[in-house]
This record gives sequence, C-alpha cells and structure tokens, in this order.
Amino acid sequence: MSIYDTLNEQQKKGVFTTEGPVLILAGAGSGKTRVLTHRIAYLIDELGVNGWNIMAITFTNKAAGEMKERVEQLVGMGSESIWVTTFHSSCVRILRRYADRLGYDNNFTIYDTDDQKSVMKDICKKLLIDTKMLKERSILSAISSAKDELVPPAEYALNAAGDFRKQKIAQAYQEYQAALKKNNAMDFDDLIMKTVELFKTDSEVLGSYQRRFKYIMVDEYQDTNTAQFELIRLLADGSRNLCVVGDDDQSIYKFRGANIRNILDFEKVYPEAEVIRLEQNYRSTQNVLDAANAVIRNNKGRKSKTLWTDQGEGSRIHFRQFDNAYEEAEFVADDVKRKKREGIADYGGCAVLYRTNAQARLLEERFVVEGIPYDVVGGINFYARREIKDLLAYLKTIDNGRDDLAVKRIINIPKRGIGAATIAKVQDYADMREISFYDALRRSDEITGLGKSTAAKLKPFVTLMQSFRSKLEFYGLEDLIKDIIETTGYVAELEASNEEDAENRIENIDELISKIVAFEEIHDQPSLGEFLEEVALVADIDRVENDGNRVLLMTLHSAKGLEFPHVYLAGMEDGIFPSYMTIVSDDPDEIEEERRLAYVGITRAKEDLTLCYAKMRMVRGETQLNAVSRFVKEIPDELMDNHLPAPKINPMDVPSSKFSSVDSQVYRYKPAAILKPKQTAVENKPFIAGGGLGALSAAGISKGASAVVGGKPDYDAGDRVKHVKYGEGTVLDLEPGARDYKVTVDFDDAGQKIMYAAFAKLIKI
Repeated sequence: MSIYDTLNEQQKKGVFTTEGPVLILAGAGSGKTRVLTHRIAYLIDELGVNGWNIMAITFTNKAAGEMKERVEQLVGMGSESIWVTTFHSSCVRILRRYADRLGYDNNFTIYDTDDQKSVMKDICKKLLIDTKMLKERSILSAISSAKDELVPPAEYALNAAGDFRKQKIAQAYQEYQAALKKNNAMDFDDLIMKTVELFKTDSEVLGSYQRRFKYIMVDEYQDTNTAQFELIRLLADGSRNLCVVGDDDQSIYKFRGANIRNILDFEKVYPEAEVIRLEQNYRSTQNVLDAANAVIRNNKGRKSKTLWTDQGEGSRIHFRQFDNAYEEAEFVADDVKRKKREGIADYGGCAVLYRTNAQARLLEERFVVEGIPYDVVGGINFYARREIKDLLAYLKTIDNGRDDLAVKRIINIPKRGIGAATIAKVQDYADMREISFYDALRRSDEITGLGKSTAAKLKPFVTLMQSFRSKLEFYGLEDLIKDIIETTGYVAELEASNEEDAENRIENIDELISKIVAFEEIHDQPSLGEFLEEVALVADIDRVENDGNRVLLMTLHSAKGLEFPHVYLAGMEDGIFPSYMTIVSDDPDEIEEERRLAYVGITRAKEDLTLCYAKMRMVRGETQLNAVSRFVKEIPDELMDNHLPAPKINPMDVPSSKFSSVDSQVYRYKPAAILKPKQTAVENKPFIAGGGLGALSAAGISKGASAVVGGKPDYDAGDRVKHVKYGEGTVLDLEPGARDYKVTVDFDDAGQKIMYAAFAKLIKI
C-alpha cells in the first residue's frame, strides 16, 4: 500500500500537482501539514528531486520542527538537506553568509522587543521627543509597519511631509536604523527586509538561491505580510514552482502586518495558478463545523469553502448565559471539574479561550480556588526575564562586542561601582570616534574626565570579557555559561540576597543551563552564535506544551494552530468580542477580521464547544452591560442546545419593534459595589435578567447611567471639552448615528478616544 493511498482526492491533487504556481485553500483541520509533507516525499521519492532543492517555510519553530520530523519519517535519507524553516530563521541563515554585502558583520546581533525599547528610549531623549505625546512603543510600531511594507527611512520621511507626528517618527526611524547598524544589530523586521534588500541589490546572491530552491512551499500563507510576500516572489521567480497553503478564513494577524490580499489576490499575481480546496475536516464534529461555516459565510472578503466531516454530528453547541463575569468563571471551573470527575475529559483536554488577556484573571482565581491545574499562555516570555536577559547579555557581548546594549546591561551586573555618569562619558567618547561602546571601554585610559580610579574599574570588565572569549576555543556552551555564573558570582549574589523571588530566579537560571545542554545535544557542532539565534527566534506559541495535564487559558490569537476536545469561548459579548472599538469604527474590514477570529475559536473544538456570555463585565474599572455577541447570533438555533435570550425590557425604553432581539449597543454604569461571585444584586435590589437600562432603573441603579439619548450635543468639532476620567481635550469629529452621536476627542493627556455622546457626558469649556 502506497503512503499516498491514505490521502483523500483533493489532498492527492495537492501532492501530485508539483509544477507551476499552486494555491491550496486548506480549511481548518483539513490536513494541510499532511499534504505538505507528502508533497515533499513525492518530489524526492517519485520525481527524484534533490532535497537540497526544496524549501518549506512556516511561521513558528514548533510548526517547522513538527514538519521536519514528519518529513524525516516519510523520506528518511536525504531529508536533512531540505530547508524546513521559518521566515526569520531562513533569513538569518542567508544573512549570516551575506550580511557583509549590506555593510554589517556576519555575526550581527538580533534585538528583541526590550532591546528595541531601550534603543528608542535613548533616541527620544536625543531628538527631544516628548514621550507623553508620542510614546516609544507607538514609534516602534510605526517603524515595524513601515518595514513590513518595505518602506525605508528616506521614503518614510518623504511620505511624512506635512504631518508633524509622522515627521518625528521619520527622524526616530532614521536614528534607530543608524543605532542598529552601529551596534551591528538587526531587529526581527530587519531580518526579512534586509534579505529582500540583499536580493534586490545583489543579483549574484539572488540567482544562487533561485537556482538552489527549485520547489518552494509556504505554509500559513494568509499570515504573510508584504515583505514576506516579496521575499517569496523573488525566490520563486526562478522556477515559478511555488506552492502556497493557507486559509483566508483564518487570517487574524492584521495587527501584526499580515496582508490578507496576498492569498486573496494570488491568482492575479500568478494567473496560471492551480487552485485546490481542502474542505474535509478531520478534527471536529459536524455540528462544530456547521457553526463555524454559518458564522464565516457572513464575511464578504473570502474565497468560498464549506467544511465537512464524516465523523458524525456530535453534541450540539452549548450556550450559557450568566449575570456577571464571576458566575461565568465559576461555571467554567465547575464544568471542567465535573468533566474530570465523571471521566469525560482530562484537564489537558480542556482549553478556555478569550478575546483579551485581561479576561484571564477571574478564570485564574477560580481555578486556584477549585484546585484545577492550569497554564496561562502568553505570560512573560522565559527569555524576557531579568536574570535570563542578564546572562544572555554576557553571551551576546562575548559573541559580538559591537552590541552596545548588551554591554551596557551587564557592565555593572554584578555591581562594579560603575555609575551612569561613567557610562555617559564612555558613550560620548565612542560617539566622537564612531566606535562601539565596548571598544571605547578598551581605551578607557584615553577618555578624559574619567580619572585613574574610574578607568581602573572598567579594565577588569574588559579583561573578563576577553578571558571568556579566549575560552570559547576549548569550552562548550555549558562550560561557558557555568563559568560566567561562577566567575561573576551571579547566583551567589542571588542566594545571599533576601529578595522574595530569588529562588524562582535561580530556578530560571537552572532552566537556561538545561536549555543550553539540550541545544548542544541536538547539534553536531554547536556554536554560541547559533544558540543566540535560536533563543532570539523563539515565539510564544513555541512554548505551548500541555504534557502536564493542565487546562490551557489563552487568547484566541494564541490558540491558532491548536486543537482541544473541549473548548470554552468566554466573553461572547458585543463590546468584548467583537470589541467595542471595532463596533464603533463602522469599518467592515475590522468586523470581518473579528469574525475570522471567531471562526478560528470555534474550529479549535474537536468534540465539545461551550459559548459563555455574561450580561455584566468589569472593564477598566467600569461595569459594562453588553448584548450577546453577534457571532453567537449567527449560529442557527438548531445547532445549539438552548436559545438566545430576548430582552424583557428594551434597553432604550422605546418600542421593541425598532430593535433586533438582542441589541448590539454597549451600555455602562458604575455600581455602588463590585459584584461578588454568585451575587446578582446591586444595592440589595434584584437584577432583572435581560432587562437593559430600564431594568437597571427598576433595580435602583439608574443614577449615573446614560439611559436616554438626547439631541445634538452643545459642542462641535473644534470645541474644547472636559471628561470626568480623561480630562480636557479637543473635539475632532461629531458624527450622527442611528441612536446617538459618535464623538472623537483628542484628549491632552489620554490621547484620541472615540465614544458615544450620551455615555461620554462631555462638558463644553
């Protein structure tokens, strides 16, 4: 029996169509990784293609590792030469050979988010940018977006003409790139942008890779940005044997720069492309798939496909409503515990998904009370912890002395009596002579104003670094890190301290040593540079492991690519999911992105799906009254085990004929006390379920609530107004809506906000 006999007809078509451009539209759970791995096997075993000529790209190290493992099982000998890697890893691999052609050393450092923030903080000081008005993270976000679109600093500056804010960002962008170049460093966006630059400016390098990669495959194509698209286009222009696999219905990373047009317009770029649809799902029951199909078909910007399975209908979708978020958390915890007790599911078979990280707190608190083991995905990255960053900075300095950021981080760790004034003088000297901070340290005797005693404190640090570097020739990485820890006294200082988290920090250091040992075990000739590369390219999703039989709590964005027998979607409310800002934006593209996110959440469930809705939820210190999410309403009643609630009293106290059964408006009020678990009363008066603001009035909490939408406000665009929370600001826009005026205000301290006039209670000043 052939390995290809296990594939369905559409999967076989995806495997056997090897020449020319191919677009495989792979619905959730349709076996796309199986198609890709069998396609690679077919190229090697049946067509005689050398593994050296095949490139397969995906987005996470975890996905790349799994694909590589499955290819090895199918192909065996020859699989080691295939490039199965991520976008960033493949670019690093190319740039390690050719970065010198762009003016970098080939041993450049890769900066993480914290490194970027540190650089930008210094730049803002240098350019006298008021970070209260223009925050560092906003500048970095704008720069990242520019790089995603392959817009260099000079072009960004041209486009910024006439826009003061963008002009400031343009200046910062120019300085930021100069600082990175000086430090022989690149950030994540640079890895792809610089590789594209290399290919466009060096035909010799591009030609060599085009000749090498005769067959290119890209997974999760719907998540690619413009820079990634251009990288693949350039590589594939040699043979045009490009196979992209993805699902436009699962394009949920617009905020990271993903461009859904890459997959929607594939046939415009490659008119001769073969389009193959994978619609048979091997993950979920038919009821789950029918719910997902019903929701996603409301999107207009998509390629039609309908998921189906031969695994039976399964249980219906469970819809559960609660008076508040505390009750929602109690239910989820109780239900998980019940399933464990009754043998329906293990903890590891359950996942709770939500729209925002803030929703995790109540769930965590309840899980702790109930003694349910759990993990929260998306917490502090292991490599972002202080002690780990300190030790990694030592390793970076040993590997690349031009990384000023790493050197400055550890120059006084542990304490060496080197203060900020000394560091500033060294930096001034380095700037004047256009050398690295570390090279300036080596010339400390030449720096005027330091004094002999101060210069004497710097020399031992330089000597220490040189000593570590010399040991690299005969040390393994494990020996090196242990030598650093012992020589610097880093752990000894922690042990002697009385810090509460000292023990945890030492355990983290032990885990870093374990990581280094594991790295050395799987690499024939492990190098320090390769280790630092791997660490820099680790993503949150790569850290998701559930071997400990724990319930996973995570955002919907983090859940993509995962699957669980039992899934709870918490916070299924308009104003939470989709978000309030998405609703008031009136941008259909934004709503469609949120709907795709709902589709992803629903299709994570294999057997059992529960949708949770809370009538009241505390958000940023205010209690919101929200309607049931429109995405829940899009699921046919016959697929659910109960029906959606209809409001007993219309929220606006007007004839109900003017409203749908569940209104999409968001209402807020500030209660006298925060509701505790199981409590459904406010000021000792009963809360009327589904009652809207009319019911709130009956419950005695109408004071402070904006229940009536009046006429046009007494202010207009250009007027100065005051808000009870955000202070003073200027009205930018006042737009009439179906039930209220939408007002946009640029607050002096809080920045731009969009709100409804009746709720904002703005006072003209």
